[in-house]
Amino acid sequence: MKTNTAANETVDNGVNVDALLEAREALTEAPAAAQFTWRATSDWVSGTHTRSSVKGFRGLGENHTHRTEFTFDSDHPEVFASEDIGATPVEYVLVGLAGCLTAGIASVAQNRSIQLHKVTATLEGKMDLYGILGIDSDVRNGFDDVTVRFDIDADASPEEIGALVAQSQKRSAVFDIITNPTQVTVQVGG
Repeated sequence: MKTNTAANETVDNGVNVDALLEAREALTEAPAAAQFTWRATSDWVSGTHTRSSVKGFRGLGENHTHRTEFTFDSDHPEVFASEDIGATPVEYVLVGLAGCLTAGIASVAQNRSIQLHKVTATLEGKMDLYGILGIDSDVRNGFDDVTVRFDIDADASPEEIGALVAQSQKRSAVFDIITNPTQVTVQVGG
């Protein structure tokens, strides 16, 4: 919790900023500990349905596990002649971006002593299926563009809210992942 000195009220967005700032300082002195490896496993179920899970990751120089294993079903909708058992993989990308940006807004707001009341992100990703379906090899397989719209109610001016969003975008790992090239290596076998 932080106290908003202007209004002399306690701001609590549920983010322990003091712990984040302490971690930042500690990692500055131990850069090897800042190297993290995130892991996911995916198993084909049937048709276009897969079940993925995340349980462990590496960081701070050692392996860690989440409190529980998280599972995600992915599939394609019936209009793609599939069973629609889960969100599409591209929808998970949008979910990841929304979650990362929104968490960043909460963290930055807490650090700046801005009380949030509501943060809603609505995302749209447009794509042309001609690439995926092999109809036109000049059409990319991924999103043509992604739009993120925020509806934010906070004890702050529109300029301060804009600055929260800008800082979150600047520090978002998922925003960086989808807006910059990332080296991806695909291997078969052990």
